[in-house]
Amino acid sequence: MGRLYDNHNHSQFSFDGKRTSVREAALQAKAKGLGGLCFTDHCDFFVPGVKAEKENLLREVFDVAPQQAEIRAAREDITGTGIFMGAEIGLYKDCHQQIRKFLSDNKFDQIIASVHYIDGIDPFYGGYYQGKDWKEAYGHYLETLYNEMVWLGDFDIMGHYDYVARYAPYPQTSILYKDFSDILDQMMKYLVSEGKALEINTKSYQDYKGRTPVLDRDILIRYRELGGEVISLGSDSHDPFRVGDKFDFYAGYLKSLGYKYGAHFEGRRLVQENL
Repeated sequence: MGRLYDNHNHSQFSFDGKRTSVREAALQAKAKGLGGLCFTDHCDFFVPGVKAEKENLLREVFDVAPQQAEIRAAREDITGTGIFMGAEIGLYKDCHQQIRKFLSDNKFDQIIASVHYIDGIDPFYGGYYQGKDWKEAYGHYLETLYNEMVWLGDFDIMGHYDYVARYAPYPQTSILYKDFSDILDQMMKYLVSEGKALEINTKSYQDYKGRTPVLDRDILIRYRELGGEVISLGSDSHDPFRVGDKFDFYAGYLKSLGYKYGAHFEGRRLVQENL
């Protein structure tokens, strides 16, 4: 395998990253032989009512200055593995102004565009799925992610498009191309035309309450047909041991489908390395 990069990690600066630190995660990346990792701590300006009440949160926006200072310190101490500065922007229709200001005020190596909350609800708590069948719930999420990322434009990686399937109650555990070909084509055509990366988020394919979503090979095949070559691997780690989780497997899977490169970003510039 080539040198792989983990482009989706959370540190102690994320609201839910207290189980790890920049230094611990970077040391784990080096021990696993990764080419590098990027800390993409959470930036959600809106937190739904149930979650806000349960976790006493008004927003989930990390403090950029100390995060970046710690990354710089880790770079000094830990050599042989790239350590990059990033952010995971939680897209939400009522927060456009705050998102634009955050991005204009700060500089990063890469930006992930994600949707965590939708229609005022956190899917983790289940309310989003009530009154919807699986196709409506998944389709509405994909359409929302597409519309929001097109609005933003200023990002590098489309984060976990199948996040909505992680916590769903349906027997249909996965986002499959055959079920959502129209909106997935729109999303992938946009990524290709704008030179942005499709993320394979390995956290999405873990067991959760007896359900294990799978990565649909037909999505990856279609992405290549549309000219897509920019693929980002991300563990979505909140613990050091999950850095680079299952990367060898998914790198091999991508190669079996004809992909040659994995992508990461440095100073918002695309870098591709052999898988």
